[in-house]
Amino acid sequence: MGPGEVSGAIVLAATPLGHDGDASDRLRTLLSSADVVAAEDTRRLRGLAARLGVRIGGRVVSYYDANEAARAVELVARAQAGATILVVSDAGMPGISDPGYRLVRAARAAGVPVTCAPGPSALLAALALSGLPTDRFAFEGFWPRRASDRALRLRLLATEPRTMAFFESPRRLASTLAEMAEGWGVDREACVARELTKVHEEVVCGTLGELVEWAAQREVLGEVTLVVAGAPAPTWEDSADSLVAEVLSRVNAGERLSEAAAQVARQSGAPRRALYELARNA
Repeated sequence: MGPGEVSGAIVLAATPLGHDGDASDRLRTLLSSADVVAAEDTRRLRGLAARLGVRIGGRVVSYYDANEAARAVELVARAQAGATILVVSDAGMPGISDPGYRLVRAARAAGVPVTCAPGPSALLAALALSGLPTDRFAFEGFWPRRASDRALRLRLLATEPRTMAFFESPRRLASTLAEMAEGWGVDREACVARELTKVHEEVVCGTLGELVEWAAQREVLGEVTLVVAGAPAPTWEDSADSLVAEVLSRVNAGERLSEAAAQVARQSGAPRRALYELARNA
């Protein structure tokens, strides 16, 4: 193993999204030295290793959605026996909308050390390229396929203030953008990032309405990450009617209008003078 690696452990390693130059030296070392390499697609793994000029030294096994639970038991047992297990997905970091998290949970429960060799991530790359706020963000995975699930997700996220990121099939991108524009407004900012780090990389940003028109005019191909701005923060004007009603209720209970307006303003953050004038003219 390379420096800092230990036997009897599971290592999650990020693989390039498309540009082989993004492969880390640590990934190369792990591919050649791990006892077992668990790959989402073994053919793609061998192709990557060949392009990197690396000879895979250990046993290669498949590790994908359909066999994830059963394979996790086997891999944990191999690690408990002293083997170093390397886990890779087709691209990016295992466990991020790819197989991996069940293995991590099983390993933790069995007391097997788990670490990672970080690297490329479509999620983080798209967020960085979007130009949208990333001090807080929500990763929502793949947009649901069922219409009822999509409608529920639209409602649940309508007031989400954080920037949101999604994975989406290129075939469904146009309809997804249209649903989001209808549910969240055509003026909401968004960004489509596709084929990141590849020859045909494309990052298109604008409003949801503009992106609906863009997607309708072309055939979108490749891996897609969609980033959408969070809902704008509500202003006091959005609740002005209820605040005025509260002021008038206090006045009817015996408070002076100025005192009632001042108290409601302190509690709500609304400007006292504006609230006073609205209540006086109600």
